[in-house]
Amino acid sequence: MARNRPSDPGVSTSSQQVKPLSEGEAIRLAQAGDAAAFEFLYELHGRRVYALCLRMVGNPSDAEDLMQEAFLQLFRKIGTFRGESAFSTWLHRMTVNVVLMRLRKKSLPVASLEETTEPDEDTGGPRKDIGAPDLKLSGAVDRVNLERSIDKLPPGYRTVFVLHDVQGYEHNEIAGIMGCSVGNSKSQLHKARTKLRDLLQEEVREQARQVRHAAKTQTGHGG
Repeated sequence: MARNRPSDPGVSTSSQQVKPLSEGEAIRLAQAGDAAAFEFLYELHGRRVYALCLRMVGNPSDAEDLMQEAFLQLFRKIGTFRGESAFSTWLHRMTVNVVLMRLRKKSLPVASLEETTEPDEDTGGPRKDIGAPDLKLSGAVDRVNLERSIDKLPPGYRTVFVLHDVQGYEHNEIAGIMGCSVGNSKSQLHKARTKLRDLLQEEVREQARQVRHAAKTQTGHGG
């Protein structure tokens, strides 16, 4: 059953333009089957859900489909929201699950959260930097290289990286969303950052090779 796309956020579809809805009121009304309230939630959270899908799959068309799918799931399941966590966290968790389900169906190489080596959380040990902000992404790296490199991360790594470093989730929240331990979330993030650093360095090396090649071509065949 196809649903109409909501109108632009600036345009109210409800006749009650006088009193703007709060998110809490919209959730209660949507749970009672109010279509305008559900549309309000779509407009409120749609952009962030789309951005999350796009970060995870790297393809605008797929991201659009997945956003629609996530909100269809929300339409079916909003009655089960009990307010035990923030609505945005609950919705993002549902979105991540929708995306992961699609990735598995497509048989893409999703990195298993269980195949990672657990960091030694108690002693800290030689791997105490796991989960620390050890990747300096500012300055030398331009945005295009960064976006391209994030897209090349394996989907499992990309999910944790996007949730933590892009969306700002804490490791305990990611563990809840992904159904893994906090240690596994930290380990995945560390591996994602390490992989991303390698990819970025490769991008920089490739650019340097191109610059050298262009300079050689301009100055003839130098020694």
